[in-house]
Amino acid sequence: MKQPRPTSKTRGFSRAVTLVQKRIRGATETRGFSQSRVLTHWAEIVGEATAKIAHPVDVGYAKGGFGATLTVLTSGAQAPMLEMQKEQIREKVNACYGYNAIARIRITQTAATGFAEGQLAFDHGVKTPRGPKPEARAAAETLAKPVENEDLRAALAALGANVISKRPSKT
Repeated sequence: MKQPRPTSKTRGFSRAVTLVQKRIRGATETRGFSQSRVLTHWAEIVGEATAKIAHPVDVGYAKGGFGATLTVLTSGAQAPMLEMQKEQIREKVNACYGYNAIARIRITQTAATGFAEGQLAFDHGVKTPRGPKPEARAAAETLAKPVENEDLRAALAALGANVISKRPSKT
């Protein structure tokens, strides 16, 4: 007798979030965040101006106490400004949780670079990617020059420039 083929409970493709949701939840819960949304949507929760100068680091729960302590990392120069905004940040984070989960906010100061845990760039600005060097581009364009199709020639030149710039120099 032929065995029936096992059927899958899902049909077709799965959303990416469903594939990694358990791992993300596990990683965030080890840092004390019961909801990963505080980490992933920090800028939306507290606002762009605050997100540029501060990052959530940890949520700690006191023994037998009510409410948690949210630890926020910032640079030393921005700490006084953030200190004045603690209550507004707490209200915004609690609104994200849906209840009064955070009772206190602790601000940790560090340099933007230089310390083991404080090597953070606080500005969430868009960084421009570095491209290949001009000599790599020129070499790739000369290699792709015999190709007649203009689009294909441009694509091969761009690919060649990336490959050439990644190779170790012959010295």
